[in-house]
Amino acid sequence: MSPGPLRRPRASDSAEPAEAITPSTPTAPAGEPLPDLESILALVGGKLLEAEQEFIRSLRSEVSIISEIGGYISQSGGKRIRPLLLLLSSRMCGYRGDRDVLFGAVFELIHTATLVHDDVIDEAALRRGRSSINSRWGNHLTVLLGDYLYIRSMSLALQADDIRLIRVLADITLKMIEGELIQAHLDGQLDMNEEQHLDIVRRKTAFLFAGCCRIAAMLAGVSEERQWALEQYGLSLGTAFQLVDDLLDFTAEEQVLGKPVLSDLKEGKLTLPLIYLLQEAPEEARDPISEVLRERAFRSVSKERILDLVKRHGTLERARRRAQEFAEAARRFLAPFDDGPERRALLQIPEYILRRDR
Repeated sequence: MSPGPLRRPRASDSAEPAEAITPSTPTAPAGEPLPDLESILALVGGKLLEAEQEFIRSLRSEVSIISEIGGYISQSGGKRIRPLLLLLSSRMCGYRGDRDVLFGAVFELIHTATLVHDDVIDEAALRRGRSSINSRWGNHLTVLLGDYLYIRSMSLALQADDIRLIRVLADITLKMIEGELIQAHLDGQLDMNEEQHLDIVRRKTAFLFAGCCRIAAMLAGVSEERQWALEQYGLSLGTAFQLVDDLLDFTAEEQVLGKPVLSDLKEGKLTLPLIYLLQEAPEEARDPISEVLRERAFRSVSKERILDLVKRHGTLERARRRAQEFAEAARRFLAPFDDGPERRALLQIPEYILRRDR
């Protein structure tokens, strides 16, 4: 069966898996070795390093406190998945300039700004196994630093002198803030459903992935249809990424994850494993989940009790299957692009996301 024709985006488009485009590659069976990450990185390794250096330069300032906190951020590491996606996508589309390096740093700045603000909202003490910015410098400075990073990213993007790209970035940033507002409004509510959670996931995480891919395609000047397809790849991939992140909150070891397990529930957030649990075993699950949400702590209800419930009722596996659906959907959106090392790398990345442990 050949892929169906690509359609232009509508306002109602989402990251839901699209059945109209045939998968281009199967998911690697569990237990098989992952594709060679070093080979993927080698495709854009030089530019990825340049984007990292640009990101670090953007954390420096003549204002000493900005440079002090920026230095702390630059030492914390990170996956740099967003710059990698942008660089691979732009190369797949035939781009050979240097603006992809610039926008790789821009997207990492936006992502870092969201993490900084999230830690204040969540009152987080740890980030990637280290003290969070807010726990070291306080909420006041941390909020201002997050604001600074947002504006710094836009200032950097202006160097490209292309208002179309700025519009994309502004739209993404608005969606991310909307997602934070929606989540804050729904925090602690037991009747939250899957679609509400996926809407938050798209806004807070997936649209940034989509933007990396969209801007890469715009830099290369490919057709609107291909721009849309690549954007949808990023949207589906970003959704899978966050759903795996939600799962790791239940399954990862605390030392590996870099923060306490079940942090989301303690912070008032229901993710898919608990949303499914409340659907499938409401009488057994409602009271303990409600108690943790009320206390914002595991005093009356232990973490072990919540973990036992999601394991016994299979809702972790149900949520994992949902993440797999979005990962496979991402691959399908690469169907319009010619075969090559960058396309093959982009086809492999969903498997890394599904099988990551942090």
